[in-house]
Amino acid sequence: MTTSSPSKNAAGAPASPALPLTDNVLEALAITKRGVDELLIEAEFAQKLARSEHSGKPLRIKLGLDPTAPDLHLGHTVVLNKMRQLQNLGHQVIFLIGDFTSMIGDPSGRNITRPPLTREQIELNAMTYFKQASLVLDASRTEIRYNSEWSDPLGARGMIELSSRYTVARMMERDDFTKRFKSGTPISVHEFLYPLMQGYDSVALKADLELGGTDQKFNLLVGRELQKDYGQEQQCILTMPLLEGLDGIEKMSKSKNNYIGITEPGNTMFAKLMSISDVMMWRYFELLSFRSLADIAALKKAVAEGMNPRDAKVALAQEIVERFHSAQAATDALADFVNRSKGGIPDDVAELALSGAPVGLPQLLKQAGLCASTSEAMRMVDQGGVRIDGVVIADKALKLDAGTFVLQVGKRKFARVTLSA
Repeated sequence: MTTSSPSKNAAGAPASPALPLTDNVLEALAITKRGVDELLIEAEFAQKLARSEHSGKPLRIKLGLDPTAPDLHLGHTVVLNKMRQLQNLGHQVIFLIGDFTSMIGDPSGRNITRPPLTREQIELNAMTYFKQASLVLDASRTEIRYNSEWSDPLGARGMIELSSRYTVARMMERDDFTKRFKSGTPISVHEFLYPLMQGYDSVALKADLELGGTDQKFNLLVGRELQKDYGQEQQCILTMPLLEGLDGIEKMSKSKNNYIGITEPGNTMFAKLMSISDVMMWRYFELLSFRSLADIAALKKAVAEGMNPRDAKVALAQEIVERFHSAQAATDALADFVNRSKGGIPDDVAELALSGAPVGLPQLLKQAGLCASTSEAMRMVDQGGVRIDGVVIADKALKLDAGTFVLQVGKRKFARVTLSA
């Protein structure tokens, strides 16, 4: 059992004596730190955990998400998984929907002004956000809040007063603002309001800990400073890594088409997870799996000693599919994947009715939505990536007569086409 040095409160006066860090607190701290990029300030958070254990009062853990799109992907769940771990430790998690801040637009990582969303877009997206987040969080123990609750009543007078609490010099310490200013790229005044309003959320909620991706660090620190200015105990901040997408390079994003949506069919999720590299697999294990670190280390050791990494990847894919669907869906997805790998046809093939027979194969692949263009279709034929009823086709000039057949492009694109004259 260890102890921490005395801290100071938000006003700078000596705080109460440091509490001892019990085995339970140290275990909770270890769980909190698993897979994180940074925990600031760790000693402060350890004391918050110790006080929570001593008083029986749970910590208030905040995560804010702007409903900029209606669907969540596995990249979003990295921070949601951490929220669930903290929830399982008995703390109060707050799922904050940024319906007000969405109208400003988060400038994080942007080199241009982000277009703000309309109220209608925000409400439409927010409808599905918590439903999807509840696939990870325990909805019955989650506090749902909207930051318009306290942001709308501020009004012009309150916004001016809030703005007086932070300097332009501090705001320009933000990396993306600095780069845009130096390059002559416009920065709208309203963009300065975003980190201020996100910080004010922490004041309104009296947050003990705020979570976010590494790209949110500046915004999280603003909340910490504003709490101090308002005489509150400062929140600690926890940043999680940004999960790379299926390409293993760029962060997971729908716009980059390297994502796995959490509401995608189980078979699709499974196949996408099996497509990641053997190296990237361990990154996914660390950030997405609920297995213990000891279990993951044992798997890694087994692979190093000769176990087929495919078997470890199957275990990961089944765990993820089971989490968002069911155990049966995970079993079915594995069977479907094995069937596809042997050249078989999956059960859930989209069915289309097209006309115009006879029609050239490249044109038909485009019409079926399996290729974006006829030139891409011809390229896939050249690469041996096109099958009809399981048979590889090498003739780009092939014309198909009326009938029903299964078209396949690559490993995962299928369509059962009924072609008429």
